[in-house]
Amino acid sequence: MKRFQLSALAIAAALSFGSALAQSTASPNSGTSPTGGRSAPAAQAGTGTRNAETGKDDKVSRGDRKFIDEAAGSGMFEVQVGQLASSKAQDPDVKKFADMLVDQHQRANDELTKIANAKHVEMPAAPPRALRRDIENLGKKQGQEFDTDFVKSVGIKAHEKDIKVFEKAAKDVKDPELKAFAEKSLPMLKEHLAAAQKLPQAGGKAAEDAARMGASGHSMGASPGNTGGGASTKTGGGSGANKTGS
Repeated sequence: MKRFQLSALAIAAALSFGSALAQSTASPNSGTSPTGGRSAPAAQAGTGTRNAETGKDDKVSRGDRKFIDEAAGSGMFEVQVGQLASSKAQDPDVKKFADMLVDQHQRANDELTKIANAKHVEMPAAPPRALRRDIENLGKKQGQEFDTDFVKSVGIKAHEKDIKVFEKAAKDVKDPELKAFAEKSLPMLKEHLAAAQKLPQAGGKAAEDAARMGASGHSMGASPGNTGGGASTKTGGGSGANKTGS
């Protein structure tokens, strides 16, 4: 009888010890939630750490951050689509224009990146989805169609939009470094627009005038000092002579 009682006590003690051991080993994984629920999931990359790394971001106004996003996105687009045109364009002048876009927009992007990093403002990783789609669609075109679409959509339309964004930023941006960047970039953007408008693929008056000047330069090589004679000889020099003679 005593042996049976001792065995029962030993079993009870073993069960009690096992229960306590199970609770002590399970507690570290149960979480620290005061409500006793499941533990919170591990922090996702780029959430909590992003706020810690970009502490100065709060000092940059929302409008200034929006300009950084827009300028960075359009700048990356210009570089990527310029690289595409540099390899696919048929016209050598279009290739030269594309090379200029890649070189100058890349330098502008590098400068903007330095400004944003100094202020701990996160830069976009790629152009906006709509601009990436434009690059894909342009990449499907070939030859003259590619050249014309690139000059009109990128050289003219994209730069007209960029100029408006940068002109607004030059007036409204609060951060002095960003304001200086916008003001410094405007002449470059206007130069790109003017260069695109003079390409034959652009059509319109600027391209016609550039083509006419180029043709007059070849046809009037004997009189390089005459800059206005090309148009008059092309439309009929007799009328010009009569006009001066009268």
